[in-house]
Amino acid sequence: MSIRKNKTFQKAVHNKSIMIGLIMVLIVILIAVFAPALTPFDLEEMDMGNALQVPGADHKFGTDQYGRDLMTRIFYGTRISLVVGFVSVFFSMMIGVFVGLLAGYYGGWVDNLIGRIIDVFLSFPVLLLSIALVAVMGGGGTVSVIVSLCLVSWTQYARVVRSSVLVIREEEYVLAAKTFGASDMRIIFKYIIPNALAPIIVVATLGIGTAIVSEATLSFMGLGVQPPTPSWGYALSFGLRYMRTAPHMATIPGLAIMFTVLGFNLLGNGIRDVTDPRMVN
Repeated sequence: MSIRKNKTFQKAVHNKSIMIGLIMVLIVILIAVFAPALTPFDLEEMDMGNALQVPGADHKFGTDQYGRDLMTRIFYGTRISLVVGFVSVFFSMMIGVFVGLLAGYYGGWVDNLIGRIIDVFLSFPVLLLSIALVAVMGGGGTVSVIVSLCLVSWTQYARVVRSSVLVIREEEYVLAAKTFGASDMRIIFKYIIPNALAPIIVVATLGIGTAIVSEATLSFMGLGVQPPTPSWGYALSFGLRYMRTAPHMATIPGLAIMFTVLGFNLLGNGIRDVTDPRMVN
């Protein structure tokens, strides 16, 4: 087992997709953590005399319609995007893993019931369902966005875990554990979950990028994070109004979203390539 783990680690280190994606993700995380130290301007500091200023020496990313430093808004907006991404993925993963374990391990009517519930959720377009859930919860806000993303994203984890469990539960070491009287909980936590971690990690890594795009989309439509809280989606939406006179207001938030999502996608794709048994040489 240790030899296999060491080989996987070596493949990960030499995988360009993982290394590039990891560097990009670390850059974003460092910006979020050290945002106050990276900019001399206050988040809400207005200067109407310098409104819609193009990127320059004083304001590296320019200013918005209120004269606020756009780089400061983008850097602090990184925190919102990462919080929504990580928190929504964590809770949707917890729900999906639990449901997938039940369906895959016990099978029978439990599997059929869960399968039908998943089918109901998958019958709705993800964005439309997210909008409906946010509206039901009373409009925009960080908590509403996170809850809505959790409720629409858990199904993919459930399906992945169920598929893995259906295979793992038939392995000889699992059958041997049952023969010796091991409890279901012991089998699940000692044998099932550790061997199903790889696909879960891949889906979670890719899911963070998807959650960030979803948050930006909801904020773009005015249903996500509400001002004055900085949000890339809202900044992009408002920046489109000044596309002719101040194109930096829309292009810079768009580039921030693209850079972050690309980093997580590269990382997730690289992990998938390394952990996929079909890719093992």
